[in-house]
Amino acid sequence: MARVLVYTSPERGHLYLLVPTLVELRARGHDVRVLTMSGAVETLRELGLEADPVDPQIEAVKIDDWRARTPIGAQRREVKFFVSRAPREIADVRAALDGVDALLVDATAWGAQIAAESAGLPWAMFGHFPLPIPSRDAPPYGLGLRPRADRLGRLRDEAARRAILRPLERIVLSQLNALRAEHGLRALSGAGDLFANTAPLVLYYTAEPFEYPRRDWPACVRLVGPGVWDPPAAAPPWLAELERPLILVTCSSEFQDDGRLAATALRALAESRYELAVTTAAVDPAALPSAPHAHVERFLPHRPLLERAACVVCHAGMGITQKALAAGVPVCAVPFGRDQFEVARRVVVAEAGSMLPATKLRPDRLQAGVEEAIGRAAGARRIARAFADAGGPAAAAEAFEELLPRGDHANREPVSGGAR
Repeated sequence: MARVLVYTSPERGHLYLLVPTLVELRARGHDVRVLTMSGAVETLRELGLEADPVDPQIEAVKIDDWRARTPIGAQRREVKFFVSRAPREIADVRAALDGVDALLVDATAWGAQIAAESAGLPWAMFGHFPLPIPSRDAPPYGLGLRPRADRLGRLRDEAARRAILRPLERIVLSQLNALRAEHGLRALSGAGDLFANTAPLVLYYTAEPFEYPRRDWPACVRLVGPGVWDPPAAAPPWLAELERPLILVTCSSEFQDDGRLAATALRALAESRYELAVTTAAVDPAALPSAPHAHVERFLPHRPLLERAACVVCHAGMGITQKALAAGVPVCAVPFGRDQFEVARRVVVAEAGSMLPATKLRPDRLQAGVEEAIGRAAGARRIARAFADAGGPAAAAEAFEELLPRGDHANREPVSGGAR
């Protein structure tokens, strides 16, 4: 059996999807140590995993992309934020390598990836958001463009690459390549190089057709379906007596000034036929308006709510969006920034819900978006079946074990099966 070091950026959305895979690896007999956000350390230990916090100075720096005035400006702040963490991530991982046989590293922990690659050990990257790997079958990453295969689409895509992707790549690579050179690693040439040509394996936590089907996936990329996990928590008492259709409304777990999504939902649906469960996470619930038939909390367990929900209204974070679709629940996606434009567009292209840009967020438009999403419940159920077929934690664990020397996982019966 192997000793596996896992490194995540210290955010819930980066960790939670990975937990089922870590539990699966532990059940297969591997020793798993996780470096992650301090607030999740005790919960992971209760699951039988070894866990410790990342460098507190990494966790202390918060992303401020929500201060930007444009989506492009927000992306520049975001990539600079991830680059700024890299030197401390390198030190974090290097201090934890003693006795380690293999590593599993967050796709946005660029310094941890440098440490993993330079260690000379088997390692894999895990992707929890739409990966910006170039493809002839998908538009360039960033603005949530709809796929187009015609001449105008190709011209549009090339203009987006010149105006957005290449300047972002220059910001990232100028600093990452300097760090890579310090550790004897080759220079990277672009986003595709960063996300598909460094790690021998990329565990991508989604599946087609929610992700755009492609003929040119790199051989290292394995689509294993979403990771779905919530911290253990009891269902709210009111849920058992619920008679009205339920709408789950969520804000981002990492602050991005999206409280007006919850406020607009409360106004839009206050007099509707729906019961509302509103989870505000990084937003103070006391700042929101009151509404009948609404339950407003910072955190509520999503799993039991999704079992009853008719629709999820969210900021189009990859975690909650895929969690909803995995339960067969359609999504009304209201992207504010980050990867959310890409996620929201995939919801629409997959016919599994609706999209409303945050710049057009009004009660009447949100109410219409909810009804439109509910009308696409069949698409959400189709995506749920595709997610289940992708194999989940078992498929991820089996792919990871292929990296290990045979003595670390051979001659035993697998705990569970799954597609690759």
